Amino acid sequence: MIRLVTGGLVFAGIVSLPLAPLHAPKTPTPDYSSDPRLTALRTFFKRAECPAIEYAREFLDAADRYDLDWRLLPSLSFVESTGGKAARNNNLFGWDSGRAQFSSPSAGIHEVGYRLTHSNLYRDKDLDEVLTTYNPDASYAQKVKSVMRQIAPYE
Repeated sequence: MIRLVTGGLVFAGIVSLPLAPLHAPKTPTPDYSSDPRLTALRTFFKRAECPAIEYAREFLDAADRYDLDWRLLPSLSFVESTGGKAARNNNLFGWDSGRAQFSSPSAGIHEVGYRLTHSNLYRDKDLDEVLTTYNPDASYAQKVKSVMRQIAPYE
């Protein structure tokens, strides 16, 4: 909390800065050019005219790095911000009830992916448990899984 005193007035507030890309990859994103998952993601985001189409490679890279279902992060972004249409502060995921700020959408993708794998809140949970922790609303998990099936059927 910061307090500023100016001419007898007191201003109190919280300073919120973008989260640094703590878990951004240190190695370059692999070439996904011939990966059918890239085509599936781009097709899905293009059909819905989502800005997140620009980050299809990042979604795949984060999924591969953090051992997540490749459809999970794009689906969360679609449910939370319509694939970036309603995103604020580079937060495609509504992370921290929409308060989190990321330095870029890519940094947000990697930070959320990392946390879904490594945080005590999510680690060692199956998909339903992860989704219930992410958002306890009774219909939330079904919404996300429905989007996952739209991107690609279960394999």
